[in-house]
Amino acid sequence: MYAVIKTGGKQYRVAAGDKIQIEKLEGNPGDEVKFTEVLMVAGNGSVNVGAPHVAGASVVAEIASQDRGPHVIIFKKRRRKHYRRRNGHRQDLTSVTIREIRA
Repeated sequence: MYAVIKTGGKQYRVAAGDKIQIEKLEGNPGDEVKFTEVLMVAGNGSVNVGAPHVAGASVVAEIASQDRGPHVIIFKKRRRKHYRRRNGHRQDLTSVTIREIRA
């Protein structure tokens, strides 16, 4: 059984036992998180697609850790204008382990 959930402006295909990294969620490692924006649930030979969400469906996960993503360099330059800007960014991420999918 798997589901498609929406969180942090992105969509993820998850199944029980999966470990994914998503946009930062408030909470400490070990806390339980419930995702209610479930777009699709599939399993046992049937597919249930919501419009836009599947009614009564939810995905329960546990926060594994609070991490930071890789360092990304943003470099802007305009040729022949003596303009250069160098900047960096690290996104805050949350690692979650999917516990169960409730249809």
